[in-house]
Amino acid sequence: MNNERLLSLFCELVQIESPSRDEAAMAKRCARELSEMGFSVEFDNSVQATGSTTGNLVAHLPGTCPGHIVLSAHMDTVQPCTNIVPIVEEGIVRSSGQTILSADDKAGIAAIFEAVRTTLEQSVPRPDITVVLTTCEELSLLGAGALDINLLPEGAPCFIFDADGAPGTVIMGAPCHRSFEAHFLGRAAHAGVEPEAGISAIQMAASAIANMSLGRLDDITTANVGVIEGGSETNVVADSCMIKGECRSLDIKRADACVSAINDALDAAADRFGGTVEYTWREDYGAVNYGESHELVCQIKRACKRAGVEFRPHISGGGADANILCTRGVKAITLGIGMTNFHSVDEFISVSDLQACARLAFALIAEAADPIRS
Repeated sequence: MNNERLLSLFCELVQIESPSRDEAAMAKRCARELSEMGFSVEFDNSVQATGSTTGNLVAHLPGTCPGHIVLSAHMDTVQPCTNIVPIVEEGIVRSSGQTILSADDKAGIAAIFEAVRTTLEQSVPRPDITVVLTTCEELSLLGAGALDINLLPEGAPCFIFDADGAPGTVIMGAPCHRSFEAHFLGRAAHAGVEPEAGISAIQMAASAIANMSLGRLDDITTANVGVIEGGSETNVVADSCMIKGECRSLDIKRADACVSAINDALDAAADRFGGTVEYTWREDYGAVNYGESHELVCQIKRACKRAGVEFRPHISGGGADANILCTRGVKAITLGIGMTNFHSVDEFISVSDLQACARLAFALIAEAADPIRS
């Protein structure tokens, strides 16, 4: 493992601006890296579905022994990501403080590339390797949702490097995610002259929200209202108001119950004040649940032992590409890469975690080529 090369590539990649839907420059750089290693690189036709400047990148490298493995990460980042300046101090990589670092998920990409390069340089047996780099992951997994899965080897394990937690962290469970948008309609009136003639859509929305159970509902279920917009002037009873929210759960029945309760609160608020409400729900992605005896988990345990990292099973409250891919028949699981305070200007990653992530990716390739059965 060339740790200097790994760190250098990571610091280069984070400086490539790649917000969701504008990943073309990042895709071009990754395609060049993969082509230099002998991969055949192609892009799927997901652009129409995602609105990105590029499709998902799918690259294949023939193996020297039986077996197949898929290594995956995403190319997009959240804002602010313009002019990222990585700073390495005392074994920690962070940004200059004005932007994110984008270790989410460029640490995952750098680790995958270094693992493959090391595999090639050491001339060790390797399975067929497929690298998948998605777009628009930060937009409710749009890229993975539009991925042409016919480009993936059927039945191959897919390891997605995109979670917080030290390398060795394995996302055993992640919730389904459902989001809603509700529009309240009331009746406008002058707020000072004849407020009695109006029906406040904002008041309806406020009543609905007040009667929803939000936050952590139980150990595996959450709900939230994150957006409210309505009204025009302070002297006008608002005739329209829109709210957006979500619920998540590892259990489908609990998610169904949460959706039903939110719908009841929306309907009751409209009825109470004499207005109307229309709402729509969207299933953004399904849940992931793995037991410790699952073949993917056992494979990761063996790879952790090879790489010298601790196996750390974890339940997540967030989603990743694995949530979408699992519902589409891909055997996908998400792994921790050591990113910390991601989605903020305080984001950082330790050099030792970056190195451990690359060692784990290398070990997963080796495990797929010559598994050690426990």
